[in-house]
Amino acid sequence: MVEWRISEAPVPYDEALEFMEARASDIAAGRAEECVWLLEHPPLYTAGTSAQAADLRDPDRFPVYETRRGGQYTYHGPGQRVAYVMLDVSRRGRDVRCFVRDLEAWVIATLDAFNLKGHVREGRVGVWIERPDKPRLPDGRMAEDKIAAIGIRLRKWVSFHGISINVEPDLSHFDGIVPCGISDYGVTSLVDLGLPVTMDDLDVALRQQFDRVMTR
Repeated sequence: MVEWRISEAPVPYDEALEFMEARASDIAAGRAEECVWLLEHPPLYTAGTSAQAADLRDPDRFPVYETRRGGQYTYHGPGQRVAYVMLDVSRRGRDVRCFVRDLEAWVIATLDAFNLKGHVREGRVGVWIERPDKPRLPDGRMAEDKIAAIGIRLRKWVSFHGISINVEPDLSHFDGIVPCGISDYGVTSLVDLGLPVTMDDLDVALRQQFDRVMTR
């Protein structure tokens, strides 16, 4: 059984981290069920274990939180759906790479529910959208924008942190960082792509596709 939690008001980052760490410990000890928590945060930046100082372009713009999840700098804020996944990876094959691929597949299946094709790219974490409507890159490659970020941490084979999908955030807020250390590509959202998707719409799709992808 997986408990689903949805928070209507933005959740302070410290509060979310405290809950995740306690819940992960309880899951590992057999005291609690797995949990997926859907929420939004106030505007903030988080720095993963691979974050480079030079990628924090505007350190005074929003609060910056050091975190021990994988990855580099990420923005969270209103209009972005964060899904924190506290799941027992030991019951899901004990394969971290496979688990991350499943998270990517979950995001891609969710986007597909809105007839949007997401892609994963070697060497670029997250889920990407091809943009034939934009000028090609200088080397001739098609422009792509990032729509979802992924970063997890494991403790005693229980995951926490998770994924974020841009529904309708203020995309200018990403300008204060180099998102995930990648400067050649942009950032987009469902609404930016012309899809009138609400947070509730996305939550329904996330729940449906989780049951299909993450419980195989």
